[in-house]
Amino acid sequence: MGRTVNETTLELLDFGRVRRALAERVATRMGEDRALAWRPFDAPERAARFREAVREAAALGYRMGGIFDLRPLLERVGRGERPEGLELVEAAATLERAAELKREILAAGEGELARIAARIGEHALFRRRVVESLDEAGEVKDDATPKLKRLRRSLGPLRERIIRRLEAVMDAHPEAVQERYVTLRRDRYVIPVRAQFQRQIGGIVLAQSDTGATVFMEPASVVPLNNELAQLRLEEEAEVLKVLAELAGLLAGDAELEATLGAAAELDLVRAAAQLAADWRLTPAREGPAGRYHLVGARHPLLEAPVPNDLHLDERTRILLVTGPNMGGKTVLLKTLGLAVLMHQAGLFVAAEAAELGWVRRLEVDIGDEQSLEANLSTFAAHLRRLDRILDHAGEDALVLIDELGSGTDPQEGAALAQAVILALLERGARGVVTTHLTPLKALAGRVPGLENASMGFEVEGLRPTYRLQVGVPGRSYALAVARRLGFDEAVLRAAEEALGEGGVRVEELLERLERQQAELEARLAEAERARREAEAARTELGERIERIEDERRAALETARAEADRLLEEAHRQIRELRVRARESEGAKRDALREVMEIRKRTKPRPAAGENPLPGLEPGMLVEVPSYRQQGRVVRVEGEETLVQIGQVKIRVPTAELRPRGEGAPRPKQAVVVESGFETELNVRGLTAAEAIEAVNDFLAEAAATGNSPVRILHGKGAGVLRREIQNFLRRDRRVERFHDALPNEGGHGVTVVYLRG
Repeated sequence: MGRTVNETTLELLDFGRVRRALAERVATRMGEDRALAWRPFDAPERAARFREAVREAAALGYRMGGIFDLRPLLERVGRGERPEGLELVEAAATLERAAELKREILAAGEGELARIAARIGEHALFRRRVVESLDEAGEVKDDATPKLKRLRRSLGPLRERIIRRLEAVMDAHPEAVQERYVTLRRDRYVIPVRAQFQRQIGGIVLAQSDTGATVFMEPASVVPLNNELAQLRLEEEAEVLKVLAELAGLLAGDAELEATLGAAAELDLVRAAAQLAADWRLTPAREGPAGRYHLVGARHPLLEAPVPNDLHLDERTRILLVTGPNMGGKTVLLKTLGLAVLMHQAGLFVAAEAAELGWVRRLEVDIGDEQSLEANLSTFAAHLRRLDRILDHAGEDALVLIDELGSGTDPQEGAALAQAVILALLERGARGVVTTHLTPLKALAGRVPGLENASMGFEVEGLRPTYRLQVGVPGRSYALAVARRLGFDEAVLRAAEEALGEGGVRVEELLERLERQQAELEARLAEAERARREAEAARTELGERIERIEDERRAALETARAEADRLLEEAHRQIRELRVRARESEGAKRDALREVMEIRKRTKPRPAAGENPLPGLEPGMLVEVPSYRQQGRVVRVEGEETLVQIGQVKIRVPTAELRPRGEGAPRPKQAVVVESGFETELNVRGLTAAEAIEAVNDFLAEAAATGNSPVRILHGKGAGVLRREIQNFLRRDRRVERFHDALPNEGGHGVTVVYLRG
């Protein structure tokens, strides 16, 4: 669209107020100027890039502090004016801050912001020369140039000589001195002398006091020194001006400066657009195909508490014909759509919950009753001229917004003209919204494809508009309904209805019935939406409760698992201690065995309370005890535990783990009970010979105590050293009955099978 939209159209659609809102949010004068001149782009790609930069700016949140407008300084330098040192210091600081901003944005990643920031230059030469030549106050440093350094080195001693010479004069003539001090007059050092003694001192009078009693004299002996000082000062000033001129020339001649200032202004505007989007709750619109305009929850961003509306134009609904009473929001609806399109094509976000907007090449608007004073046209004539222009430019990529079509003339002729204009717009493929009060046009929308009736809601009971767009329902004038509601004379109202005619009354009745049905449907829809939201909230709450319960369950399991691990580790520690005690004597071995059995019993899992996993279990029954790898007979059933006799030993075991055996099953061994979970194979690979022998000794002790034989020792083949040492140990161990290498398919020379004595 770009330059095809004139300033009048931009102001009619309130885009000027959007510009001013942007200008209020920028940080620099450069950004302000750009904001006040901002226009829609002429290509969708450019608008999309700017919109993406706004999205990135909202996420990054950079600041523009420390960047000032250098354009006035550059203009003055261009005219040959001498800049102040402080101005040059501020210019260098601005360029340094711009370079810092560039690095900050580039560090955040690639994107549209980075593309803009990349245009900022470094301006290293100018910044370096300013630091070398000027202090923070903008004063030229002594060592800015060799000549200036030499001059200033001469100035200091010369001033001291002058002051000493003047003090000597005052010492020689104390009666002539009004007050003892040295001051400056006309940039020359002088002393205050009583007027009557000036001839005594001799010299040049440069000034006098208000009363004339005191004169400020430059004694003759100081004149040559003051002259020398003045000459040095002139040379110093010339050198200072030379330094400032050099710096100004560097700044004005910097080829990257224009790009830097442009990029800084654009970054300022992008940040302002992001801030505007946050303040006004705007959202980015998606780019749609030409001729499609979908707005959900659209509102006018400049109104206080606006009523949002959904607005759709596409191939099915090409022109929306909006009717209804005055002050019902028809014009606001036109501006809402037009301003959304302008903001979207200017790269800004739009005032809607969601939006899809096709690119508009021509935006044609006829809003208001302004007259062309220059051409001395009436309201209707100006209206006709704008309609003629709209028809000339109407096409498939045009959006047309016409307010009060056909007004300002005879209703019948106005209706005929309005109908012809609408049909012409449809024929040209344009999209648009047209508002009118003319009743005949309502019927046109019912029979012409692409033209859709709509109206703005109105509450007769409260005598106020709702500002809600009702698509598919033509609007009523409400004139008679409002008059009746206000208690207007009934006889007059009946006469008005007779004048309206039977057809008119029927139309009003039909529209009233349609409004009631529309209201009922909206109420049902609202109720369904409320129920849906409640169901969704309940589903969400239920999901959260299930998740909390699952979290609690996992936490409880984790706690239980940790406690089980702790108990198991404690049991293992006790068993290791018992193994050591079992080596002391046979009696200690028996005591240790009993304690091992008790520990293993305590650490076995118990079935849930009340569970009876083995119904029918009776005393005397032969059962298998898997945890001890033995058979036994039931002595007594005690609920969750059962007393079982295995050989000469009676033990309590969990009832759930017992397995009944038939009477013909072999009798259990008359031997020591086997512990639960004993591993009959020991792996000593990777240990030293001494470590392996100690491990084998403990392993055989527990195997003998629990009645496990044979057992296997996995030592690996390797060089055979570990196998030889272990088998030498086994030959000397009295617990070992015999041993041999495992079968080839069970480990061969890498495994020794050991049989223990009964």
